[in-house]
Amino acid sequence: MKPNLESARKLLCALQDHIRDTLVAARAKSAASFAKIAAVTAADTIYQVDKITEDAIFAWFEAHWPKKWPVQLVMEGIEDDEAVTFPRGTPVAKTIWKCIMDPIDGTRNLMYDKRSAWALAAIAPQRGARNTLADITVAAMTELSTSKMWRSDQLSAVRGQGVVARSFDLRDRKWSKLKLQPSRATDFEHGFASIARFFPEGKELLGRIEEGLWRELGLLGKRGGQLVFDDQYISTGGQVYELLIGHDRMLGDIRPPVYAKLGFGNASLCCHPYDICTALILQEAGGVIEMPDGKPLRAPLDTTTPVAWMGYANPTLAKKIRPILKRLLKEHC
Repeated sequence: MKPNLESARKLLCALQDHIRDTLVAARAKSAASFAKIAAVTAADTIYQVDKITEDAIFAWFEAHWPKKWPVQLVMEGIEDDEAVTFPRGTPVAKTIWKCIMDPIDGTRNLMYDKRSAWALAAIAPQRGARNTLADITVAAMTELSTSKMWRSDQLSAVRGQGVVARSFDLRDRKWSKLKLQPSRATDFEHGFASIARFFPEGKELLGRIEEGLWRELGLLGKRGGQLVFDDQYISTGGQVYELLIGHDRMLGDIRPPVYAKLGFGNASLCCHPYDICTALILQEAGGVIEMPDGKPLRAPLDTTTPVAWMGYANPTLAKKIRPILKRLLKEHC
């Protein structure tokens, strides 16, 4: 049976509501356990806060995912050679959906109660090993707020149908509409824009490339400097949100080519397809998200492929950055 895309969008939102509520309950019981290391995989370090959600997700799929729409689940914590399908035991070849998700993108923020993390999920028609990020037709992202926050934002989209944006009040459990507008600025002066350099590895080269970018745009040192503001939000979903809500004008992650240049290979602490699976939402809002050279994102829907990406609030900003960044990456990497 052909899936209804609007119904699929609502299912992903309901799944993320369940993830959010599970974490809120777990934190109320024992927030201290969040920061314990549970496992180290080829994809990432898995903390206890990550493991809390895994059983809840499997149980939700078994209870709520329509049996008429068999689905394969690709998720942080599931190895690439492990087939997890719903209904359980369905051969991958018999599934019609592939769902890729990161239950908690921004684990380190959440486990220290520092900043919101995000539950990310997207689905694509099942094409086996041929599936890429370009196949995604439905995506949703839900804010996993810190303990002092009363609001959780949720954004979702169906390709070609725009964005549904709303906020959830954690106190009275009521929804309200959320105004969403990426920045319409045509330059970077007095705005937030940055390249990800979350960890010690590669920080010097990443900074050199970004500094070169601002130099070529004539902003480095202009009027004493301090015209472009930096914000290192350790969550790809969080970065996409900052572009969507209008806070940031450009954000990007070029760690994969930089790490390769420095001999780190496929370093685990890179962005992976599940981290950037909600790119569709920014595109539906009028923003731009692409590879650093301007090509579409086409990484396979797995849990280990490093993904380099750049996101812009609007096409004008993308046009300004794209040729300069392409040249700088060729020079340095």
